Amino acid sequence: MQCEIAIVGAGPAGLSFARALAGSGLRVVLVEQAPAASLSSPADDGREIALTHRSQQLMRQLGLWDRLRASEIGLLRDALVLDGDDREGLLFSHREAGRDNLGWLVPNHAIRRTAWEAVAGQADLTLLDGVRVAGVSTDAAGAVLSLADGRSVRAALLVAADSRFSETRRAVGIRARMHDFGRTMLVCRMRHDTPHRQTAWEWFRYGQTLALLPLHDPHVSSAVLTLPQQEIQRLQALDEAAFNADMQARFDGRLGTMARLAPPVAYPLVGVYAERFIAPRFAAIGDAAVGMHPVTAHGFNFGLHSVEALSTRLLRARRAGQDCATAAVLRSYERSHQRATRPLYEATRAIAGLYGDDRPAARALRKFALGLGRHASPFRRLVMAGLTDDVAPATPRAAAAPFAGLPVR
Repeated sequence: MQCEIAIVGAGPAGLSFARALAGSGLRVVLVEQAPAASLSSPADDGREIALTHRSQQLMRQLGLWDRLRASEIGLLRDALVLDGDDREGLLFSHREAGRDNLGWLVPNHAIRRTAWEAVAGQADLTLLDGVRVAGVSTDAAGAVLSLADGRSVRAALLVAADSRFSETRRAVGIRARMHDFGRTMLVCRMRHDTPHRQTAWEWFRYGQTLALLPLHDPHVSSAVLTLPQQEIQRLQALDEAAFNADMQARFDGRLGTMARLAPPVAYPLVGVYAERFIAPRFAAIGDAAVGMHPVTAHGFNFGLHSVEALSTRLLRARRAGQDCATAAVLRSYERSHQRATRPLYEATRAIAGLYGDDRPAARALRKFALGLGRHASPFRRLVMAGLTDDVAPATPRAAAAPFAGLPVR
């Protein structure tokens, strides 16, 4: 099978990238291990995805945003950071940011569903589902995927979108720096008496980290708890009443009575940053390039940045009648995405390290940092610019609008 672009992985990043190429005339093959049935009706994995203003715009341009149901969109107006038994905390207010809100929260499975709906029936797109990639080879002329069922795909460019533990990235010889935080994250949607007021909490308590993500219903939030794995396993083994009582106590009763709406789901916390995002006739996007710790809530936002940064460059070269997968095009993408992601990736590692450290010196530094933030409005505005993604984007857009020529569906 011959094509211009072969994508491995039909998660949100892979599907969004395929959608970004719609109407370009580029033949795209999308390879995914899971069957199409699970892609069209993805299971609820319990995760909520925080989206910046820029990401919301990109999802709208790609035809994803308007496919979301109203009940799937949680408004994030303010964010509160708490340390220890602090009650005042550091508030990042939408009013100070000059915005109606700081962002949105959308279930991961809803993003997956809308991305699938957006590419369904897309011209020049072939889906090979339920099949595993058995081998990868690249050279100056292109890439060849050998599939487990005996078929093969030759492409001018191979794009890896197959998770932060990407086998495709590994197959082309790109190593990744992995940071195991030694913690497991438990997520669970919970109903609570006290309304969340569309405010997210990041609460660095001693020995544990708690987060509260406001959902569409003012009395429903996604509660996120970070602990060593064996403690998370103990919590998962509790019956519903005991689990509810435990979570209510962890939040100091500040939300009143709490009751879970679904079984809790756990995920190990591992950050990943690929040493390179490109190789000859190859590029990594989404988590295959950068897999973030969730504390700064930029995982899928970075995924969308990679989709835009790479697709914009490919389409610009295509419109100029040039080979869209030259080394120069790919290097430009890599530089852009590294500039956009590396500083926050490293800052996130530092934040997670500091606020996971309960030694007296670390506690004192945490208190000092939050106190400084409370009295330094330029610092707060800088942080909120990052949250809303108001910082000037690294992707050059002067030459062409993002996703130019994308058909409206």
